Amino acid sequence: MTDHPIDSVDTRAISGPAGRLEIQVDRPARPAPEGERVVVICHPHPQIGGTMDNKVVTTLARAATDLGWSAVRFNFRGVGASAGVFDHGEGEREDARAVLAWAARQWPGDPPALAGFSFGAWVALRLALEVPVSRLLTVAPPVDRWADFPDHAPRCPWWVVQGMADEVVDAGQVVAWAEQMVPPPRLVTLPGVSHFFHGQLAVLRDLARRFYQGEGEI
Repeated sequence: MTDHPIDSVDTRAISGPAGRLEIQVDRPARPAPEGERVVVICHPHPQIGGTMDNKVVTTLARAATDLGWSAVRFNFRGVGASAGVFDHGEGEREDARAVLAWAARQWPGDPPALAGFSFGAWVALRLALEVPVSRLLTVAPPVDRWADFPDHAPRCPWWVVQGMADEVVDAGQVVAWAEQMVPPPRLVTLPGVSHFFHGQLAVLRDLARRFYQGEGEI
C-alpha cells in the first residue's frame, strides 16, 4: 500500500453552540481514488488533559490521511482556543454535532465517518445514534464511567478497539458490553495494550486504516 502523505494542516475556528470551536484539518497530498472522504475525531476527557493533539487522536487522523482521506480534529469547549466550559459530555456532544455538520458541508456525498477515544468514544457513540455517519470507531470506550452509556447499536458499521491491559477503562466490562449489542460491533481486543497505546500506536494506525477501508463490511 502507498501512503498518502499529509499535504497540509489547516487550523481554523468554526461557530459552535458555546462560541468558537477550534478545529484542525489534516489533508492528504492526494485524495483517495474513490473521491474525497473525511473522518471527524473526538478527543479524550478535557479535565484530565485531553485535547485534539492527543497521540491516539493524531494516530487515527494519520491513518486516514495515509489512505487519502481528510481528518478533522477539534477541541471540545473550554479546551485550547475553543470557547465555553466543560459540560459533562452534554455540551461536548453538541460541539461534535456542529463539527460533524460542518464537515458534511465541506465534503458532500457520503456522511462523514466518526471516531472517538475514551471520553471521545462516549461522545461519538451517542452522536452516532442521533445523526447519520458512514461508520463509527470507538477506541477504549469508558463503559464503566457513565451510567447512561448507550446500550444499543448505531445503524452504521461500527468497530470497538480495546486494549486488554487498560489501566483506565475496565476492559472486561467493555468486552461484555460490546458482545451484548444487537447487532454487535466488530470487537478488536489487543492483549497487553494499555489505555494510551504506549508502544503500540503503529498497531492502532494499522487497525484504523482497515476500519476506514471498510474491512469486513457487507
